[in-house]
Amino acid sequence: MVGGTRPASLLLQTGSMRAFFHCLQALALSSSLVVGTASAKAAPEPLRYVVIPKVTHPWFDAVRGGANAAARMIQEQTSRKVIIDYRPPAKADLDLQVAILQAAIRSKPSGITIDLLDATRLKPLLEMAGREGIPITVFDSEPPAGLTIPSIGADFCEQARITATRLADLIGGQGEVAIMRGVPTAPNHSIRADCQRKLFSTYPGIKVVASPADNDNVETAQQQALATMKMHPQLKGWVVTDAGGAIGVGRAIQEMRKQGNVQVVGLDDLPELLELIKNRVVDSTAASKPRSQGYWSVLTLWQQGLGAPPIQRIDTGIAVLGGRSPESEPPRTR
Repeated sequence: MVGGTRPASLLLQTGSMRAFFHCLQALALSSSLVVGTASAKAAPEPLRYVVIPKVTHPWFDAVRGGANAAARMIQEQTSRKVIIDYRPPAKADLDLQVAILQAAIRSKPSGITIDLLDATRLKPLLEMAGREGIPITVFDSEPPAGLTIPSIGADFCEQARITATRLADLIGGQGEVAIMRGVPTAPNHSIRADCQRKLFSTYPGIKVVASPADNDNVETAQQQALATMKMHPQLKGWVVTDAGGAIGVGRAIQEMRKQGNVQVVGLDDLPELLELIKNRVVDSTAASKPRSQGYWSVLTLWQQGLGAPPIQRIDTGIAVLGGRSPESEPPRTR
């Protein structure tokens, strides 16, 4: 080096190094932008499962709780956001449920689970959803004939036999009885009513004298029970086909002061029904498990979306509560 002047070769080398580092910085910056863009594009859409019950009802609130529990589990396992889109009809009205199901299909969800108000009328829409590639399950129901849709729920006929057998025992196999139907077109309610009738037909001394419908509404059940008991003053007992039926019947029995004279065997385990059992207005109940039904309905939809072969039937079981002898204490589970 002469007079502080660097050799040309060193200047060239230094400039090359600077250019090299500038290139590295540019590459790093562009790579981070590419990775960031790729990550943003790779972020999956949330999974969204539509839950359609028969009606706004406390029993279906428990179903929704189970669906939400399944959503949390899937989200924890996959790190993917999961939404439960709960769409209950304001009342048990088939036209309302049809409109809700149509809107759900148009929204292109990750799956739909529904408690059918009418299997025949809703079959074409379920077939449409299948053609659209939308996974479907039915809960607390049976799928329409000819459709291989997974169903989640209890054995409805066994549930009915439990209640009818208990009532027959309570009245000593003799007397007039009534069946409070829920929604007559609903598959599970229809199955229960048919199986209760068949069970009663095996007792020569029992006669079914009335079978009003409450359309899954407690107040309607109360009104129908009052009218029935006034028309049939010798009535000895009731069975029901829906969760709110025994509550309405129990309220009517209290209103007419017939506790102990008219026996009731209910369905499910809503808090007011358990209180009626505790107060010996209602004898007992055969409860399905709504939280389990909501959980497994959503889990089955998720598995279908992953390509897993669906299980045709998931039986969530029956819990029998109450059934006390006069000297017994709190309701028991068996």
